[in-house]
Amino acid sequence: MIVVCGALYGAIMGSYRGLDGDGWKQMLLSATKVPALFFVTFLLCLPSYFVLNVLAGLRDDFPKVLRALLSFQSLAAVVLAAFGPISWLMNVSTANYGFIVLWNGVMFAVASLLGQWRMHRLYRLLIAANPRHRVLWRVWMVLYWFVAIQMAWVLRPFVGDPTKPFQLLRPEAWGNAYVEVVTLFCRVWGR
Repeated sequence: MIVVCGALYGAIMGSYRGLDGDGWKQMLLSATKVPALFFVTFLLCLPSYFVLNVLAGLRDDFPKVLRALLSFQSLAAVVLAAFGPISWLMNVSTANYGFIVLWNGVMFAVASLLGQWRMHRLYRLLIAANPRHRVLWRVWMVLYWFVAIQMAWVLRPFVGDPTKPFQLLRPEAWGNAYVEVVTLFCRVWGR
């Protein structure tokens, strides 16, 4: 689900430039980058999260925790794919590149929130058995979002800028995603 739905949404994100010239390359690249974003973020967060679970005395519950984590990612990917037609409509409806980048960021945030909601539903039984799971669930949310935003910054572009040539990665990849998100938001909303 993560690979198929993530690739579908990635292809839609990458379609902003259209299929002319290198546009097809951006679609194909973005179709691989979205599932990669899910997997790399997950793999970066999982070891520290496992250790925190062990330190909290919850190692025996980790198979159930892992199921909840994967369910979160699967639902997030499905939600993205479901929003794909709307994102495609946005792609063909505006020439404002910054707006499209923000739009896709919002779609990822909505998908992630819905995934977290699903994960919390699976965590209810764990929390009922041991309240320490509530703290760790919150830790996962913060850790995952923090890493995912920075990882998306490093892997960009997901949406090809029509004023720039096709690029696998942006040359200035190593920066602070959080400063850039605020700057982009201010540019789009004219502040």
